[in-house]
Amino acid sequence: MSNPLERYHCQIALPGFGVSSQELLNNAKVLIIGMGGLGCPSAQYLASSGIGTIGLADNDIISESNLHRQILYAPEDIGKSKVDVAAKKLQQQNPAVKIIPFNFRVTSDNVMDLISEFDLIIEGTDNFETKCLLNDACVLTGKPLVYGAIYQYEGQVSIWNVIQKDGTSSPNYRDVFPNAEESQVPNCREGGVLPTLAGIVGCMQANEAIKYFTNPENSLAGRLWMMNVLDGKTQIIKLRKTSVQITGLPQTVETITFEQLMQEKDLFEIIDVRTSKEHEEFNIGGINIAVDELQNHSDYISDCSKSIVMYCLSGKRSAEAVRKIKSIFPEKNVYSLKGGIQRTEL
Repeated sequence: MSNPLERYHCQIALPGFGVSSQELLNNAKVLIIGMGGLGCPSAQYLASSGIGTIGLADNDIISESNLHRQILYAPEDIGKSKVDVAAKKLQQQNPAVKIIPFNFRVTSDNVMDLISEFDLIIEGTDNFETKCLLNDACVLTGKPLVYGAIYQYEGQVSIWNVIQKDGTSSPNYRDVFPNAEESQVPNCREGGVLPTLAGIVGCMQANEAIKYFTNPENSLAGRLWMMNVLDGKTQIIKLRKTSVQITGLPQTVETITFEQLMQEKDLFEIIDVRTSKEHEEFNIGGINIAVDELQNHSDYISDCSKSIVMYCLSGKRSAEAVRKIKSIFPEKNVYSLKGGIQRTEL
């Protein structure tokens, strides 16, 4: 009969690690939210290291443009659920690990229940709305959150909300990025990214999770690790707490798919929140009101008797537009087109 610890011999042999640290990993429960460029390598290395329970949360399906950096997926997986494919491959990689797929979108309505059974959360998301939601949920429940972000040639990693020896918590996402929801940084499809950067940052996130359970005094709590893969430079910035108070969860922007919109197009008022130039080049109908001009058209919004669908290229500007409209007209049914119109242009 084989030794169940033989798989982990090389990490058990590390100075200061040993069987006791391996047992800590075996008893750990980690939830990864976002099974894209960061979630894939993070999940693979957590499974290989022997994390006992790994949850995977994502409602996206695999597309061809994912394959260059989301390394759990192959061409034959296109069109399939990310978490279902990932769960199957991770289970094959390490049958001793418990893999739990959650094939739904994480929202303000379900996030608290979702994270409640896990010891640590890893976020591999590509939008600021979900980053803020996860941060706030973890602060309210006292759970650590491993942060990762990539853009073109640069990546960042930290671990938020870790309880310190004096009982206080380390800085969280809003301490460092207080106005994150208003940011307009493009996602990977718009801004581009090297696949190797996604792998490096995802591995660093897995590394932070392993350290949290086995060697927490050396974690990135209170520090932000940054790397530029173009010139190879890395730096670590010390972070500090601010007076930002989190008392509740931000409301999740409601979305609608392109297919749903096309099937029931007559039921919606459609607004393109891109620039007039973008609208002229390509659009899927509706009127054009740039997101920065919405406040000047409140009368038009007020008079709309139908539900409203906002769209842009990727869904970022339309999500911002929905938040703006809901802040003025909270009773309005307003949706953001999921993923934007970039997929309709393929």
